[in-house]
Parts: sequence; structure tokens; C-alpha cells
Amino acid sequence: MITNLGIIGGSGLYHLQGLKYQKWIKVETPWGNPSDEILSGEINGIKINFLPRHGRGHYHSPSTVPYKQNIYALKKLGVTEILSVSACGSLREDLAPGDFVLVDQFIDKTYLRDKSFFGEGCVAHVSLANPTCNRLSNVILDIGKKLDIKIHLGGTYLTMEGPQFSTLAESKLYKDNWKCDIIGMTNMPEAKLAREAEICYSSLSMVTDFDCWHPNHDFVEVTDIIKTLTNNSSKAQKIIELLPSKLLKDRDPCESGCNTALDNAIITSHEKRSSNILKQLDIILERTIRKS
Repeated sequence: MITNLGIIGGSGLYHLQGLKYQKWIKVETPWGNPSDEILSGEINGIKINFLPRHGRGHYHSPSTVPYKQNIYALKKLGVTEILSVSACGSLREDLAPGDFVLVDQFIDKTYLRDKSFFGEGCVAHVSLANPTCNRLSNVILDIGKKLDIKIHLGGTYLTMEGPQFSTLAESKLYKDNWKCDIIGMTNMPEAKLAREAEICYSSLSMVTDFDCWHPNHDFVEVTDIIKTLTNNSSKAQKIIELLPSKLLKDRDPCESGCNTALDNAIITSHEKRSSNILKQLDIILERTIRKS
């Protein structure tokens, strides 16, 4: 399998530095356009495809990001693994603004988004017990240590709908009762769709604030977040620039099973599968259909 690294840039990360042979590519999907064109290039001999989640200029809100189109477009370009970079609020005293968290669990509280490639005509249920790729996250952790960047391995990310920030009651609920570690608005359904597309997915979340539970930070201001984002984005750029050098150009199948997630997931019988849905999902189902 030839390694093709997809980068989804969150708030503050709308362009990627250090790319050779770079060009912006328009990618069409059966459901419309992704958030923006995709910046394609190469670092250290590894193919890179960068997509700004909110679009250049930040014109997509968390609820209007076309997550399905984004993941499909990256799959169409041959992406085998995704590093998702996003801003988040901290629900723990020891996760301070400026820190990074490599997420390993999610609680999805969104309700306005299209969360699956599958549905009527072709039903599938993939496992999300472990929604991120340990192999990819460990590589990123090692890079962070070498760059002396404070990265925490593991954490539960509460995905809220937004675009408003939490009420104090919500913030305390997520922190004290649900024991979540960070809160954000964009990693779901992104991680779910990546699993359905059989792409390894790792979430690197940049802490920008303490949400509103903290007695010394009882409200969140966008101006403060932007200041932290500016510094964090430069650190994220450094991690991304080094990541390709740690990845093999030809790699074995994912030991976590990310790239075989559909093997036993499709439950609709062959004769009942919609030809139109199968045509839409040709890129997603290519390996599964070829195997069967």
C-alpha cells in the first residue's frame, strides 16, 4: 500500500508550508464540493493532500462543514491516513492553552450533520470502539517530543454542535459528570466517516482555552483563542513537516484494522443493495467489492 497522507487543517491552519510541487486541485463528489480545493504536493517523497476544513478565509461553520464530501474527496485522491488538526477547549486543569492532545475517544453530541456514507439501499455498521489510529498517533507523539512540544497521548473529545460556546452548566456536566478531557465542534462526524472510508485517522487537538468551567476563565473570547491559535498553528506546521519522514512510502496494512473496517460491516443483502448507492460509493467500496 502506497502511503498518501491527508491533512485536515482546522481553525488557524488554512495553508501548508514546505510542500514541493504544490497545486490546488478541485475535487468533485456525488454530494457536491468539499470545503475547498485540496492542496496537493509532496514532502520527503510522501504524497500530501491538505484540505482546510473551514475553507480558506474560514467561511464554513462547524455545522456547515461538508464532512462527507471532505472525506470522500481525500479518499478519491488516494489518501491512506488522515491527520486532523483542530482547536479545542480544555476540561482539565492540567491541559492548558498551548498544549496538544492526541485524542483516542469521542462523545458525539452533534445533531445537524450527515454522519454516514451508508443508509437506505446499503446499510453498514462499522466499529468505532477505538475511533483513532494508534499507530499514526504514536508517530506524531514521538515527533512532538523531539520538537519539545507538550502533547498528551489520549483523551476524550466531546463534540458539540456549536457554533455557540458552552453554557456553564454544560461545561460542568461534560467535565465533572462525563469526565471528558477536551471539547470541540469538528471531529465528529469526521472520524466516523474516515472509518467508513477505511482511512486511518488521528486527531491532534490544539488547546486554546479552558472553556467556561474554570473560575479564572469564566467565558471564552474569540480574540484570546486567535492569539493561542497563531502560536499553536506554527507548532502544528512543524509536526506536519516532519511527519512524512517518519512514514514508510510502502506500508503494511494497519495493525488497528482501520483499512479493513468494511470487511464485515455491510449488512444489506446483495440483491437488495441499491445500484445508485453503490455507484455513489464506488470509491469507498472499491476494495470491499473487489474482495467479494
